[in-house]
Amino acid sequence: MRESNESRGRETWAHNMNSESRAPSPESRVPSPVSRIMIVAGERSGDIYGAGLARALQARLPGLEVFGCGGEAMRQAAVDTVVDAHQIAIAGITEVVSGIPRAYRAFHHLLEEVDRRHPQLAVLIDFPDFNLRMARQLKKRQIPVVYFVSPQVWAWRKGRVQKLKERVAKMIVIFDFEEEIYKQVGVPVEYVGHPLVDMARPHLTRREFFAKVGLDPSVPTIALLPGSRQQEVMANLPVMLDAANRLSLGRKLQFVIAIAPTLEPRWLETTLLEGYVGRATVRKAVHATNDAIQHSELAVVASGTAALEAAIRERPMVVVYRVSALTWLVGKLLVNVPYYSMVNILAKKELVPELMQHDFNAANVAARVEYLLDHPEAREEMIRGFQALKPRLGRGGAIERAADAMVGVLQASQKARAMS
Repeated sequence: MRESNESRGRETWAHNMNSESRAPSPESRVPSPVSRIMIVAGERSGDIYGAGLARALQARLPGLEVFGCGGEAMRQAAVDTVVDAHQIAIAGITEVVSGIPRAYRAFHHLLEEVDRRHPQLAVLIDFPDFNLRMARQLKKRQIPVVYFVSPQVWAWRKGRVQKLKERVAKMIVIFDFEEEIYKQVGVPVEYVGHPLVDMARPHLTRREFFAKVGLDPSVPTIALLPGSRQQEVMANLPVMLDAANRLSLGRKLQFVIAIAPTLEPRWLETTLLEGYVGRATVRKAVHATNDAIQHSELAVVASGTAALEAAIRERPMVVVYRVSALTWLVGKLLVNVPYYSMVNILAKKELVPELMQHDFNAANVAARVEYLLDHPEAREEMIRGFQALKPRLGRGGAIERAADAMVGVLQASQKARAMS
């Protein structure tokens, strides 16, 4: 249940963050000696958030050098990604086991860079199995740590709260209910809202989008969002395509696959789409996820950040997901929440249908999509639920407030060092 970011015509959330950024206030600017900050992000959303944070911090700290672990978005924000996040982005128990050697090498390479560059602050973004261990090593080196995007301690492995208390200077959380969790145990915390409030915006008009992907704007369109990791896509997309074929038996529909920036379109083509023969009309949207969501009637979405994007765009959806049998079994034993999608967790009800593991099959997906297509009142009820939910995500400006909080931690750290 990972919830775990574009010149015109391209989805580049980093550009979006840059265009939305406000100028830092004079009091938030800190003169050198702050010269280096490390940012560590291990997933697509974290890479986008990291890019926004890097730009916001660079605006507040003239001459700042930022290095760490990230992807293309962070590189576009002038971050020296000494480790590529794509190499260590893994999910699920069996997947984690197979990825341990790569993660181990990345971890120690980052620590070598820490010891060589001596950053004044470390910003760790989500990715808790990796970043909690990194926080322990940084604590030993007396480098203050700000943790952005809380691990889902409210859902499972609550003991991580104590580790965070011991290892981080401040938690910066993006969901309102998380703030009280950390306050209760004495962890310095600040709620800033969700970055997606600013980021989840389309960049193409309806006409531009359909021309880009080669579809007919007069035909009802279903967006397919299979995930941002290769293993997710391999587990989710074949079922989605089977459902698309079923739906196309008696209806005139078309489908667009939104390809996350972390995925190589050629890999998707050769691995899953090459030789695809089906009755459904299917096209790919590269670097245009929010446009695919905006200009479709419905979406079938892999549980994760994309479901929140669809909710912000008020797009009716069916949420799906599948993991390995072992990961599912252990998750059922450990996870203590009534829903899998963050949309439903925030709504405290099944606002959107969830089809997980064995329930995620083509027949079920087709049935849920057909129901929404045939019942406009069900779509309208879902949209009203999204509208009621959006205030829970904050008023916008989350990245800027987070950067201000990080500057505050830096100032406090500098003051403490000067007095010691």
